[in-house]
Amino acid sequence: MQLKKIRTQMGLAVCSLLQATVPVVEADENDWDVDTAILFYSESDGRVSAVEPAIFAGRVLNDDERIDLRLVVDALTGATPNGAHPSAAAQTFTTPSGNGSYTTNAGELPLDDTFRDARVSFGADWEMATDRLSRITWGGNISKEYDYLSLGASVTYAQDLNDRNTTLTTAFAFNNDTISPEGGIPSELLPMRSAGSSINREGIDDTKTITDFMLGVTQVVSRSTIMQFNVSFGQIDGYQNDPFKVISVIDPATGLPATVSGSSFFDTATTGNLPYVYERRPDSRQRSVIFFKTVHHFNEDVINLSYRYYDDDWDVTSHTLDLRYRYELKDSYLQPHLRYYKQDAANFYTHDLKLGTDVNATTGAVSPDYTTSDYRLAESTSVTIGLKYGIPLSNDSELSIRGEIITQTIDDGTVPVGEETDELDAFVLQINYSLLW
Repeated sequence: MQLKKIRTQMGLAVCSLLQATVPVVEADENDWDVDTAILFYSESDGRVSAVEPAIFAGRVLNDDERIDLRLVVDALTGATPNGAHPSAAAQTFTTPSGNGSYTTNAGELPLDDTFRDARVSFGADWEMATDRLSRITWGGNISKEYDYLSLGASVTYAQDLNDRNTTLTTAFAFNNDTISPEGGIPSELLPMRSAGSSINREGIDDTKTITDFMLGVTQVVSRSTIMQFNVSFGQIDGYQNDPFKVISVIDPATGLPATVSGSSFFDTATTGNLPYVYERRPDSRQRSVIFFKTVHHFNEDVINLSYRYYDDDWDVTSHTLDLRYRYELKDSYLQPHLRYYKQDAANFYTHDLKLGTDVNATTGAVSPDYTTSDYRLAESTSVTIGLKYGIPLSNDSELSIRGEIITQTIDDGTVPVGEETDELDAFVLQINYSLLW
């Protein structure tokens, strides 16, 4: 589960690990298009590091059919924020299993350095022509982490019009996910317990379903310009909390975590309750996306510009601008990359919960129906700057290397000095080797 969430951050730099490459020669019917890659991702301050090898292989079976296969493996190490915020006092937390603990020094962002994760994902697509101008693609995928299983299927229909200058596309996808976090599913809005105490859990696993529907049109504008426009709608139902995230409960008089502080409920020595409660998010989420892309081929160079607008009923909206410019050299090419991302906060995001206002000092009851302090649902801005260098090694193979730097800033609103969410810096290095085999 932690890996699936971290991959969202990795996605700020990498829309997909295997970037589409154009073979130097067209593949024959018996040739495989093979694209291999390995990606290294590293966050600053000793946070998450990831290694992600992947392989894509596709082959035309005959004039009417094609098959594509993909395999991705992830391995993550490091430390990840647990949802609590820096404090002027040292803070102690319990590990997800409930058997251990870790302490964060005063003024430091609380990080859980005990997590390790790995994922194996396999997918396949089978494209078949239904007539001379239309085709249908069936897809399936399976992804497994030690605490997360995702099974998915999709179908895409494409219809060519206007002498093949216009393509209309419609797609449907469905995923069924099972979440089985270490220690079980945390009880929503109940406190984290001190190590060795009975932990607040309400089962060993939970599920969610994801349904997406897309309509799109691709238009050849001229011999050198092509445009794409997509609209998609999605629905997520089921368990959507991050089981590893908590929210700080603070004493408004001192600004410190509510331990004794006049609250019998958070008197840890007596009750075992720590001043942190597990988050709760709605169990449904409707989302929509508008996407537009233009690719223009100059005499030699190619520019790729896209815009994506996202909106959901959690009040999260985002704008993404992505620009790539492929500059042809004599026997190779350079491709600078610039990406800008701006996001508004979810309507239930909060920096912390106040004792006596948001949380009852005697019973520990939490007033808001939904609440999270996960920075990924906060107001944020990120900028990605990258450069890719590619060189053909033969008539049917290419080697490329890409480096990117990500800077993400979180806007917590008005919070006390020293409690702000740290800026995140990350580095991505990707090496690709593509060939016809």
